[in-house]
Amino acid sequence: MQNPKNKCVFLDRDGVLNEEIGDYMHRLEDLVFPVGMAEGLQLLKEAGYLLIVVTNQAGIAKGMYGHEAVHAIHQCMQEECGNLLDAIYFAPHHPAHSSRSLSRKPESLMLEKAIAKYTIDPSQSWMIGDRARDMEAGKKAGVRTIHILTEGDAPAGDYTALNLLEAARLIVGREKI
Repeated sequence: MQNPKNKCVFLDRDGVLNEEIGDYMHRLEDLVFPVGMAEGLQLLKEAGYLLIVVTNQAGIAKGMYGHEAVHAIHQCMQEECGNLLDAIYFAPHHPAHSSRSLSRKPESLMLEKAIAKYTIDPSQSWMIGDRARDMEAGKKAGVRTIHILTEGDAPAGDYTALNLLEAARLIVGREKI
């Protein structure tokens, strides 16, 4: 008998799990969590979703910070949300500073690796992000997308929301239809 497939919510980091600061977020003292972040993750976890972060971290390729800074931010995020995140993938590449990479969004390799490793059913899964490249990566991986809109953004996802909590409510509410 085949193992049942999991459903997952893929999450961009900056602008979704933490406030976007407009520069490369790599210092703990700059880390600010949006209101409702932990509550949104809890809603999704209670609904049976795996929670997997997929984030570009080009600041590594640009020499602005190292892997340790990224791991410290992610550890702080886990503590803030009660260790609800199942996995964290990050792409340390930038085409102008290191190499081209299929892991870097808008490509979908980070999502595809997680889909294979965690036996995820894309048709039951979602990508939440604040950039068009997040939406593009999600669509390439075959998952539905929710674009967290900021002022002046043109919607690029299947759905839109103002923040992670609203996106989580949308996902859980769609399950009940």
